[in-house]
Amino acid sequence: MNGQTILIVDDEPDIRQVVQDVLEDEGYGVLTAEGGDSARRLRKEHKFDLVLLDIWMPGTDGISLLKEWSKDDALRAPTIMISGHGNVETAVEAIRYGAYDFLEKPLSTAKLLITVNRALQSEKLRLENLNLKDRLQPSAELIGKSEQISRLKDLITRTAATDSWVLVTGDPGSGKRVAARMLHQLSKRAANQLVEISVAAIPGENLAVQLFGSEQNGHIGRGRFEEAQGGTLVLDQITDANLEVQARLLSALEDGTFVRVGGQKNIDMDVRIIATTNRDLAVLVREGRFREDLYYRLNVVPIHVPPLREHIEDIPELTEFYLNWMVEKEQLPYRKFSTGALNAMRHYAWPGNVRELRNVIQRVLILNKEVDVSAEEIEDALGMKKHSTDHQWFSESMLDLPLREARDMFERSYLIQRLREVRGSVSELAPLVGIERTHLYRKLKSLDIDPKSIKKSNK
Repeated sequence: MNGQTILIVDDEPDIRQVVQDVLEDEGYGVLTAEGGDSARRLRKEHKFDLVLLDIWMPGTDGISLLKEWSKDDALRAPTIMISGHGNVETAVEAIRYGAYDFLEKPLSTAKLLITVNRALQSEKLRLENLNLKDRLQPSAELIGKSEQISRLKDLITRTAATDSWVLVTGDPGSGKRVAARMLHQLSKRAANQLVEISVAAIPGENLAVQLFGSEQNGHIGRGRFEEAQGGTLVLDQITDANLEVQARLLSALEDGTFVRVGGQKNIDMDVRIIATTNRDLAVLVREGRFREDLYYRLNVVPIHVPPLREHIEDIPELTEFYLNWMVEKEQLPYRKFSTGALNAMRHYAWPGNVRELRNVIQRVLILNKEVDVSAEEIEDALGMKKHSTDHQWFSESMLDLPLREARDMFERSYLIQRLREVRGSVSELAPLVGIERTHLYRKLKSLDIDPKSIKKSNK
């Protein structure tokens, strides 16, 4: 078996049997249907990589089925139409409704296999093109040689060899999605789909449909779990899922099956789950906002991506990587980062982490034409100089972030700066920022700020 499944829909038993035998000899999984009703039922129960669909059948004909399936984009598989009474008009109509090709009976075994192979290859290319934007991200590998990043790479490599569920934590912009992609690429599932979904970007009432798919009035919408079958599903910002979706997700992880919203049939699940978050799940569990049982299910292998401020020594290598990438891929002018510029970058707290670093590099390449990037230019880009009028610690790179991440970025930068002013003393910081000390400790922990490290750095 090559892992690909084909549905044959034809009212002639002999045709179904012959085509099934040929395809099974080639290693394909094959299911057959004698008409429209059985074809609809099988589509609800299985995910097919290709459909061979007879045009002339009693009851619902092939063209009607093709039109029906194309209305809600439920048929996410190439379709090859077959008929013993073909004509140009019928073929054109089939192609117009999304059919890949048209074969006439009696079927030639050689032509059948060539057409099936081409259709499957075409679908593979289509899926790759749909994911082209994600695949063209600057890196699917963590950049740096610091002790922290070296340990992280080693942990990811060892974890990728297993099929365990993974929880990736870290500050906004630290590289959680890069770590997830690296996990997938090093795993045995690398040849299959990597599907990512931003939980925070989908309204709660729609999230279950997006994840598990839906069935309504005979129409099927396939969700991310079905798209990721055989591959990896990344649930970005899992903490934004409501408790109802969390319950559905837990059931799927425990049973290895899931049910589409509005459906009744259990669908087998062959998906590796990688969840990411920049929040403290243990705190959310205590507050009743995240299910404890789901937390332990996801947290089989915890992977923490360190903030950039903890591996500042990687800044020159990161800068060189993003600089070369933007020159090559985005056709931006090359500029040399001076020693002073790199030193200024090393002395910045980077509340937006690697994402902020990338944005700053892009900004100085776009806005200036001088050959060398100076320390002053970096300080201006980062907003490191306090303005006499408003004393803000604002970086323009915050404007590239979602509101919540920009808020976290500002709070982190603000609290780190104020902690430095009081030499790491939380008791002195509390009245300065107007937060009760117990709440302040929680806030510092949620933003991954360690007052002790700041106190040591001020000595």
